Amino acid sequence: MENFLLWGFYFLTFYAFLPGIISRTFGFRVFKRGRAEREIALTFDDGPDPVYTPQLLDLLKKYDAKATFFVVGIHAERHPELLKRMHDEGHVIGIHNYVHKSNWLMRPGTVKKQIHRTSEIIRKATGVRSAYYRPPWGIVNLFDFSNLGYLQIILWSALFGDWRKRVGAERLQKRMMKKLRPGEVLLLHDCGDTFGADEEAPANMLIALEAFLQAGRERDYRFIHITEMIALTDQQRGKAKAPATHSWPKRAMIACWMGWERLFNLVFRVKSGGDDSIFHVRLVPYPGRTLELTDGRRIEHKDPVVELHFDNHKLLKMMTESRSMMHVAIMLIREVQKGMPKLAQQLAGNKEYEHAKGLYGVSMINRGAEQFGFSVLPIPKGLFDVSTRLYLKLLLRVLHPSGKKRLTEQGSRLDPRIIAMSMETFWERYGAEADLGSRWKAPKPKTFEAKLHQSARTGLAPTAYDNPNTAGAGEFTP
Repeated sequence: MENFLLWGFYFLTFYAFLPGIISRTFGFRVFKRGRAEREIALTFDDGPDPVYTPQLLDLLKKYDAKATFFVVGIHAERHPELLKRMHDEGHVIGIHNYVHKSNWLMRPGTVKKQIHRTSEIIRKATGVRSAYYRPPWGIVNLFDFSNLGYLQIILWSALFGDWRKRVGAERLQKRMMKKLRPGEVLLLHDCGDTFGADEEAPANMLIALEAFLQAGRERDYRFIHITEMIALTDQQRGKAKAPATHSWPKRAMIACWMGWERLFNLVFRVKSGGDDSIFHVRLVPYPGRTLELTDGRRIEHKDPVVELHFDNHKLLKMMTESRSMMHVAIMLIREVQKGMPKLAQQLAGNKEYEHAKGLYGVSMINRGAEQFGFSVLPIPKGLFDVSTRLYLKLLLRVLHPSGKKRLTEQGSRLDPRIIAMSMETFWERYGAEADLGSRWKAPKPKTFEAKLHQSARTGLAPTAYDNPNTAGAGEFTP
């Protein structure tokens, strides 16, 4: 019995207690406070609520404030119209599990199912998947850090006990006013229908919040969602930290690499994917085995496809300014977000791509790529798979000042995948962003509701083709 209790203590320590302490104390793999000059991030948990969430949205609109809503799936499922309104009014929606239950009390597989189910509810209501996750009570377990790599975990810098009605609006307002300062990530609740909360408590929150917003307006503060706060924080850290420098031998290697890239683009007719876009593209016959896409469509051998390449000059800048591969992924996802609508405009205005069957690339940072509409598929084992991994490792060592160290950090996570999307899905998602004009009409989209959102960790990589028995060969980026 004593041994059983001892092993139980060890299990709880490593599965639950230590991860929670490390994440809260040191901010490991989580975002909990920003760096900003006059911005404050508002976040709301446990909704949506049919009574209080509409009132909250009206209040935010009155003060031109943006917020992040971490929704409970079972509530969101009942009120998809509120999710759509949040999205349409410029707010960000995050995941707060399907039911409000601690991750300490669930197996890793159950947590993943809860998150996936809630993510699908958000996607169906808004057209995009969430890139953010807040575990109930901020409690993480050992496996959350690895299993949720495609989501950014968001905690908070201040909470106020607003889920209890007895706190009252006046006392709640006083607590909140102490945190009226830039960079704060404030946690409030727009629903009292969870364990331990009072059903009418959000009424007090709304009263206190209006006074808080008014005080913030008088002090010229801005209230923003978490995506903007993360971006501002990255900018502030970039100013505070001197950029990494390359040694002269590495600078010479980079110069040679970039020269080779320019030659490659010239010889193989690789073109820009839009003004200041992360993408370069070219039209090629697909050289690999049949790709079965998640939308039910297929890309067959020799079908014309738009091959995606990254601008390695932009990638070099990201690598140089990054603090970690996770930071590279965050910067990369923002460039992809901006690049997809630009790509739609570029393709819609060019008859060369009229008969393309899909988009095709290879990605190392591929977790969460599905939110962009891509199918993520394994590369067949063989020479191409081996050469791809070698190329990516070499590229990382060349482009980053601490490339060898970064390779050691990432280990087995340097795992390239095929990223592909049918043109039908591409136009459904991004056709609204393109000026199709009269010269050439793209396939008519089924819906224009799906717009690209700041989100999860992913990236697309360039490819070239050589071997018809493989998935493709050539240039790749992490």
